[in-house]
Order: sequence, then C-alpha cells, then structure tokens
Amino acid sequence: MNDARANNNEETDGNARQELRTGDLISTIKDYADKLQQDGSTRGDLKILSRTLRELRYAFKIFAPYRRSRKATIFGSARTAPEEPAYQQAVALGSALARQDWMVITGAGDGIMGAGHEGAGREHSMGLNIMLPFEQSANKTIDGDSKLVHMKYFFTRKLMFVKECDAVVCLPGGFGTLDEGLEVLTLLQTGKHDMMPVVLLDAPGGSYWKALDCFIREHVLTAKLISEEDLSLYKVTDSCEEAVEEVLGFYRRYHSMRYVRQELVLRLNAELSEEEFAEIENRFGKIVTEGGFRRSAPLKAEKDEPELADKPRLVFQFNRRNLGQLRQLIDFINAGA
Repeated sequence: MNDARANNNEETDGNARQELRTGDLISTIKDYADKLQQDGSTRGDLKILSRTLRELRYAFKIFAPYRRSRKATIFGSARTAPEEPAYQQAVALGSALARQDWMVITGAGDGIMGAGHEGAGREHSMGLNIMLPFEQSANKTIDGDSKLVHMKYFFTRKLMFVKECDAVVCLPGGFGTLDEGLEVLTLLQTGKHDMMPVVLLDAPGGSYWKALDCFIREHVLTAKLISEEDLSLYKVTDSCEEAVEEVLGFYRRYHSMRYVRQELVLRLNAELSEEEFAEIENRFGKIVTEGGFRRSAPLKAEKDEPELADKPRLVFQFNRRNLGQLRQLIDFINAGA
C-alpha cells in the first residue's frame, strides 16, 4: 500500500511538473508577443507571425487525436494525370498503407496527392492544402473532411508534413517535390528529425529518382559533399511492394527514439540477443562518444510515455554526427527480427 501511494504521489507530482512546464511555455509565448510591440515591429512582420501561430495552432489541434497513429507523407506532382503510371503507383501505395492501418498525409491537391488519398480512402487520409491563386484545390477524397487543414505558408505546411509523419515516400514531381524530398533528407542527415524511412518511388520502369540517385553518387558523393553512409538515408525503387516493405520493415523491431539529456534511447519491439548486442558493440562503437551501448528499462525521464514502458531499450551517447550510421544500426536491429 505504501508503495502504491508513493507511486501515485510520484505520478501526481510528475503531472504537476508537466503542467507547470506547459504554463511556463505559454507565458514565454505571451512575453515574446509583448516584446514585438516594444521592438516596434512592422504590421507586415506581425501579420506573418499572427498567421503562422494561427495556422500551427489549428494544425496541431487537428493532428492531436492521431498522434499515436502511424502516418506516411506522400509527396508528388499535382499535375500527374490519372492515366499515368505514377498516378496508379500512388493509388496502390495509399491502398497498401491503409490496409496496414497507416494514415496517409498529402498536400491534398490532385495528381499524386489525390492518388495517394484515393488509394487510402477518406478515413485514412489527412490533408495539408496550400492556398494558391492557381492549381491547388482539395481533391475529392479529402475535400470537406475534418482532417483537412488549409495553410497559407509553405514553411508551416512543410513543418506539419514532416513533424507528424513516420515515413516519407516521394513520387515524381516538380520543384516542390524535389524541395520537400531533399529537405527531409537534410533533416535526417543533420539530426533535426528522428530517423525514419524515406523512399524515392518511381513509376514501374521509370527513372526519375534513379537519375537523381546517379547524380548524387556521381557528383555529390564523388566530390565528398556527403558521406557514403548518407546514402543509407533513402531507398530508390520502382516497386510499390518494395516501398511498403521499406516503410513497414523500418518499424519491425525498432519502435522509436528519444534523447534524454546526452543519451539517445532506442525503444524496441523485441529484446536483442547476446550475439546481436555484441555485434552492435563491434560494428557501431564509433558512433558512441563516451561509455558504450547498454540495454535498459525505461529511463526515469520517459515516464510521460507510459504506453512504451514495456519496450526494451538500447541506450548510448550518440555523437549526433554520423546519422547515416545510425540508420545502419536501426537496419541491423530490424534485420534480426
């Protein structure tokens, strides 16, 4: 009984601390808003900040009920016609993901975006529509749905695309698709987003992404502008089945990651064997800055995620530099599942 009361008190104290931290953040936001007036900010600057806060607040509200659902963001051209192979590839992709109970996020327009939603169906679709003077109205699958968010700014839209997803699949597209796909790779390469699968999916027999991969290898890698390990951050394929396997397989044994002060915590769906742990120490020791790898129960700081309490952990001080090798470590963990 005493232990039970102690646990309840500890949980209550933790909730109180969480509420205090949340209250502090709200106060900080208000303080900075007051400073804008003190700074003599222009009306134009204030309009940008006001609209940004409005858009993100509403988007956070819409996505909040689905935070525990796996979601894939699909990027691709708004101009792809339904009879084109890439369109049908996107339909098949959306359908396959929905059958695994994944949500599909797109830019909510037509073309590849509409195809992804068409395959996933309305129930499994979420949309982030951009307001443009041309080309972009919501597709018929997501139009009028409560999971559709209209946004004025590309930067807030891009934030939501990446913040809320567990995987990214890029089909052929124009400047916007290239921008979105390469930004995601930059975020992974620099550790600004938790590791996740990125698939560059061509139409069957297509060479759009294959050509980009050749450019990256022949020019970017050869010039030593990236490291060879960075090539592990994405997969190029023209097979919908391979794309889906890449997405689902990434979470076969690996579940999620979290930094706790200086340590990186990998949460797993199954324990590592002694042999696997020894191989990890042997192959990936260079990405550890101090100490070594250790298997662990949930850390104290993870008490705010009780639904993950039963998952085994792999904990280490990651150098936060070799993100390609971190991806390779996760691939090794999944290979043993």
